[in-house]
Amino acid sequence: MGKRPRIGLALGSGGARGFAHLGVINILEQNNIPVDLIAGSSMGALVGSLYAAGIDIERLYKMATAFKRKFYLDFTVPKMGFIAGNRVKNLIKVLTKNKKIEDLNIPLAVVATDLQEGKKVVFKNGPVSDAVRASISIPGIFVPVKMNGMLLVDGGVVDRIPVSVVKEMGADIVIAVDVSPVKKNDQMTTIFDVIMQSLDIMQDELVHHRKIASDIMIRPHVEQYSSRAFTNIEEIIQIGEEEAKKYVDHIHKRILQWKEQVHEK
Repeated sequence: MGKRPRIGLALGSGGARGFAHLGVINILEQNNIPVDLIAGSSMGALVGSLYAAGIDIERLYKMATAFKRKFYLDFTVPKMGFIAGNRVKNLIKVLTKNKKIEDLNIPLAVVATDLQEGKKVVFKNGPVSDAVRASISIPGIFVPVKMNGMLLVDGGVVDRIPVSVVKEMGADIVIAVDVSPVKKNDQMTTIFDVIMQSLDIMQDELVHHRKIASDIMIRPHVEQYSSRAFTNIEEIIQIGEEEAKKYVDHIHKRILQWKEQVHEK
């Protein structure tokens, strides 16, 4: 068999559109492209943690299509955020069997943002549910997570597609999945819409100005879907599949190139 590259997956934030990550993972699996490392921001962290916990893709598909906004959102009195986030945290706890990050089947890094220090925080150990809950703390919507003197919010604020994180973990080849192009002319009716759209625009600009050095960048065309409407999940997953299929040959080529380079050395 010989040595093969370690393949890292960088899963970006994007709210409901993040279910496209599942479609991508499924196509990688079907084409025997192994996933050795995962880094995720926000929804990418949620999907990545469930996959890293060993939940098979078929079950993840079923769970995703049954996913309703009400599982995600439990409303509180708005002080620092409207949503307590206990419901989604408990859901992650149950699904990952209350595992710690270091005990998952696939090494995982979860990205969050520390509001106190204004910097990126990367979780590589400790309870999965705590880290993911911090990573999905959309500012102004979810109550931030207080932890070890930090006030943590959504990982997408600092690092929408955590390519550098998965590289630091030791990935030889990085496959990045970007699911958050801005939905234009979107209907804004609630504060939730306003905040999510603002974040999408801000993160879009960040990605625009930052060279993301992934080997393969997969961008499922999910811009027609809102990041906050947990409807059309089947279609979102399917678009992830369709887009990933276009890159299968390219990924296999990169793996071969890597093997040849290693062989030459």
